[in-house]
Amino acid sequence: MREDSLYRVLYVLLWPVFHLLYPIKVTGRENIPDGAAVICPNHTHALDPFFVVYAFRRKHILRAMAKAELMRVPLLGWLLRKVGVFGVERGSADIAAVKTSLRYLKEGRKLLMFPEGTRVGAGESVEAKTGAAMFSTRAGVPIVPVYVEAHKRLFRPNRVAIGQPFLPQTAGRKGTAEEYRAIADDMMARIRRLEEE
Repeated sequence: MREDSLYRVLYVLLWPVFHLLYPIKVTGRENIPDGAAVICPNHTHALDPFFVVYAFRRKHILRAMAKAELMRVPLLGWLLRKVGVFGVERGSADIAAVKTSLRYLKEGRKLLMFPEGTRVGAGESVEAKTGAAMFSTRAGVPIVPVYVEAHKRLFRPNRVAIGQPFLPQTAGRKGTAEEYRAIADDMMARIRRLEEE
């Protein structure tokens, strides 16, 4: 797929610059599943997607959901689309984004989404959105919680912890709002535990 080729090219081109400025120390790579999964990190900094992409290495290509405003930035939006990033309109039921997410998962791909829906400062708390829970249960794929160190440090190792995947269950084929809420809360608790370890 053309998106994959450009993804790998950009990965290689940006790797030296990123690793010089923000070297990462990764734990839990053995937890990365081979097939489809919903990758859910905390979100404190605009560079967090890069930390996650490089933590997962080039072998695991991530398809990322980003705020729609970002996709409308000239040139940047075009480039993001070319590497498989797609936009979501926040605060509304974006059916196109839902369909794209499920399609990627059903193709066996990994979907990167930040469940808090926005950047959250260290010490702040935001209730996670329930989209990851819905995608995971609808597609029958695991959620992988990821913790990215909140305080980014130039030229010093920044920690990224990849947690164990878990496969949430719902009573019916489609989960209820309460079930999705419980799954989202569990996911955030798992991310917090990674921070504490």
